[in-house]
Amino acid sequence: MNPVLQLLSGTLAFAAASAGVVPSNPNGAQLALAVDKLSVLTSVLYVAAHPDDENTALLSYLAQGRLARTAYLSVTRGDGGQNLIGTELGSGLGLIRTQELLEARRRDGAEQFFTRAVDFGYSKSVEETLAVWGRDEVLGDIVRVIRRFRPDVIVMRFPGDGRGGHGHHTASAVLATEAFEAAADPARYPDQLGAPEHLEPWQAKRLVWDAARFFGASPGDQEVTVDTGSYSPLLGESFTEIAARSRSMHKSQGFGATGRRGSNLDPFEHRLGEKATEDLFDGIDTTWTRVPGGGRVAAELAAAADAFDAGDPAASVPALLDVRRLMAELPPSPWVELKRAELDRIVRDACGLWLEATTDKPSAAPGDDLELRVRAINRSAVPLRLVSVELPFVDGRQKVGQGLTYNETWELDVQATLPASAAATPPYWLAEPPRGALFTVEDPNLIGEPEHHPHRARFTIAVGDQELVVEPPLLYRFTERVEGERYRAFSVLPRLSVEIEGAVHVFAASASRPVTVTLKAGASDGAGSARLEAPAGWSVTPASHPFRLAAGQTTTVVFDVRPTSAPSSGDLRATARVDGETATYTSGVQIVDYPHIPVQTLLVPAQARVVRLDLARRGEHIGYVEGAGDEVPEALRRVGFEVDMISDAELASGDLGTYDAIVVGVRAYNARPAVREHNQRLLDYVAAGGTLVVQYNTISRRGEGPSGVGPYPFEVSRDRVSVEDAPVRFLHPEHPLMTSPNRLGPEDFDGWVQERGLYFPDQWDERYTPMLSSNDPGEPPRDGGLLYAEFGDGVYIYTGYSFFR
Repeated sequence: MNPVLQLLSGTLAFAAASAGVVPSNPNGAQLALAVDKLSVLTSVLYVAAHPDDENTALLSYLAQGRLARTAYLSVTRGDGGQNLIGTELGSGLGLIRTQELLEARRRDGAEQFFTRAVDFGYSKSVEETLAVWGRDEVLGDIVRVIRRFRPDVIVMRFPGDGRGGHGHHTASAVLATEAFEAAADPARYPDQLGAPEHLEPWQAKRLVWDAARFFGASPGDQEVTVDTGSYSPLLGESFTEIAARSRSMHKSQGFGATGRRGSNLDPFEHRLGEKATEDLFDGIDTTWTRVPGGGRVAAELAAAADAFDAGDPAASVPALLDVRRLMAELPPSPWVELKRAELDRIVRDACGLWLEATTDKPSAAPGDDLELRVRAINRSAVPLRLVSVELPFVDGRQKVGQGLTYNETWELDVQATLPASAAATPPYWLAEPPRGALFTVEDPNLIGEPEHHPHRARFTIAVGDQELVVEPPLLYRFTERVEGERYRAFSVLPRLSVEIEGAVHVFAASASRPVTVTLKAGASDGAGSARLEAPAGWSVTPASHPFRLAAGQTTTVVFDVRPTSAPSSGDLRATARVDGETATYTSGVQIVDYPHIPVQTLLVPAQARVVRLDLARRGEHIGYVEGAGDEVPEALRRVGFEVDMISDAELASGDLGTYDAIVVGVRAYNARPAVREHNQRLLDYVAAGGTLVVQYNTISRRGEGPSGVGPYPFEVSRDRVSVEDAPVRFLHPEHPLMTSPNRLGPEDFDGWVQERGLYFPDQWDERYTPMLSSNDPGEPPRDGGLLYAEFGDGVYIYTGYSFFR
C-alpha cells in the first residue's frame, strides 16, 4: 500500500474506533451538528490513567459544542479495580470497563483510545508505576496515538506533580508531557515512521492541564476557562447534562451521576507549546484553509449547512454529494480523508439507510456452517442502488445491482462455512498472555484501538453517480424479554471448549480429591481425550479420559488429584485433543453479559490453582452478605464450608443465629442499602455469640461508608498498603485469632495478589485490638488493617486486607 494511503487508513480506523457494534441512525439534530462539524478542522486529545478519570463535560463540550474531533486516551483499561456489578476482576473487569468507556463516548461524542499498560492496582509513586509498566513502551504507545490522531491540543487530567494521589494518575501526566515533544521528533520511535504503520511526526500546538477545582485550582488563577455548563439549544441539554449520562455508563464503578445545570467554569493551565490567552484554540486554524485548495469546499459546506433541514435531511444529499466531488479533487491529506469519511456517514444517515449483516448464531468454530442474512433499507426518497455485497467466509463479491425502494427491506440469505484456518477472535489485547504489565499486541496497527472486529461485511451503495462503501461488523441480533432487541459481535471460537471447575482447589490433607473438567463441542461432532496436568509431585488419575460429543453437547470428566504430603502449591492445566486433529484445546469460554454494554466473549485458560496445606477448620455453616461482588464465597466452599448467600429479606427478618459465622463482602455498606439499614441485626448476632467479619468498605461522600457500623467507633481512612509483598507484622502473635484453629505467620502472606490492603481504619476505640501491621516503603506503620473486638458473647472483625483477591 502507498505510504500516504497507509497513514490515511490508520487515521480513519482510529476515527471509527468508538462506533461500537450496535447499529443506529442519528436524529435530525445530531445530523445538523454533524454537517456543521464538517467545517471544523481541529482536534483535542485528553489523556488520563483509567476509565472514569476523563472529564466527560469537557469531552461533550468540545465534541458537540465546539465540534472538534475529540478523544480520550486512557492509559489503562481499569483491570486493576473493583467491580460493583459482578464478580469479574482482572481481564474480565478490564473488558467491562472498555465497553463502558465506549458507551460513554457514544453519549458525549468523543472517541476512545488505550495504551497496552495493565492496570496493576493502586500505586503511590510515579517511579513504581513507570518501572512496572515500562516507561519507554507506554510512552511509545502515547506517541503512536498522537501521531495517528494528530491533535492540535493535548489536555492532561492530572498535574504531574503528585497531587493526583494515585501513581498511575501522575504517570499519565508525566508521559503526556514527554510525548508532546517526542511525537514531533523523528528520532524518537522511528519504527513507527516506517512500515507497516507509515506514521509521520506530529507537533501539537499546546499542552494544557485541566486544572479542576479538586486540585485546588481556581478559574480566576488560570489563563483560559471553558464553560462546560453552557446549553445547546439544538440538543436541548447542557454539556454537563450530557456528561452525566456519559459518566453514568461507568456502572461497574458505581458512578451514576446527576445532570448539572447552570454555568460550570473549567480552568486550564498552560504547560508546553504556544500559550493560549483567551481560548483553547488560540492561534489554531480550525477551518478548511489549513488544507491546500480547501476554500471551495468551505464555501460549499457553509451553503449546505445553511440550507440543511433537520426535518428533511435527505433534501441536502445532492448538495453534500457536490461537496464530496470537490473533496475528491483535493490532494490526499489526513483531514480530507477524515472529513470525507464523516461526509459519507452523513449522506447515508440523511437517507436513513439501514445496513446490517447478521448471523444465525453468536459464535461458531472452524468447519461450522453459518447462515448470513444481509438487510438494506432506504428510508428516504433519494434514489439508491445496492451495487454489491461482500461477506466474510464467502468467496467472491455478491453483485446485486438492486435499486432500494423507499422503506422496503432488501434481504439476502447466504450459506457459509468457516474455513479451517479461521482464527479465534477474543478481545485482541487478550489473545496472548501479557508480558509483565503490558498487554501483548503483535499488530502495531491495533495498538491504541479500544476493540477490533475483523469480520465485516462490505456494502457498495450508489448514490447518483457516486459510490459509498460501508463496512459494518458481522453481528448476532437477538431479543430478550426484558431488555428487548440486543446485538453482539459474532465470535470465532475453538471447536472445543475446556474448563476446570473452580479457580482454586485447597487440599487440607494428603488425601485425593475429585476435580471436574467440562468439555463442550461447537457445531460439529467430536471424539478424543482430555488430560489434566498437575504440578511436580502431585498425581492425577486416570492419565486421560476419552470423550465423545455431539454438536453443541456438553460433558464432564472427573480426575482424581492427589497432592504432595507436604504443603505446596501450583497450577492444574486441562487439555483436550480431538481424534484426527493436531490442535490442542486449552481454553474455556466466558460470556460477560450486562444490559448496559454489548455481550462480550472471553477465552479463559483452562487452569486452576491447587494448594496443599495443613488446614484445621472450625464451624460448618457460613452466611455471606454479598457486596460489590467477589469470589470469597466460592473460596470458602472450596475449603469445606457450607456457604449461604444472605438476602436483603434475611437481613431484615431471617434467623441469623443459624450461622457459625457471617462474612460481609467488600463494599457491602456502599453497594447495598439493606446492609446499612439492618446493621443493628448483624451486631445483635455478634452479641448473641456470633462471629462477624466485615471486609473493606470505602469512604463515601453520601454517608454510605463503614464508619459507625461496628459495635464501637472506628474511622476508615484512605490509608492503604499498595506494595503486594510489603512485610506484614503480627502485633499479637499469641492472640487466639492468630493461633487457633491454625497458627498464622508471615509466610501466609506470600504470593499476595495486587496490594496488601486499602481503606484501613486510622482511628478506633480502645476496645478494638489491632492484629496486623504493614506499610509501604518510607511510610509509617498502618496498624488498622485488621481490627478485633469482643462484643457481648461474640467477636467482630473489620479488615481492609485484600483477602477478596
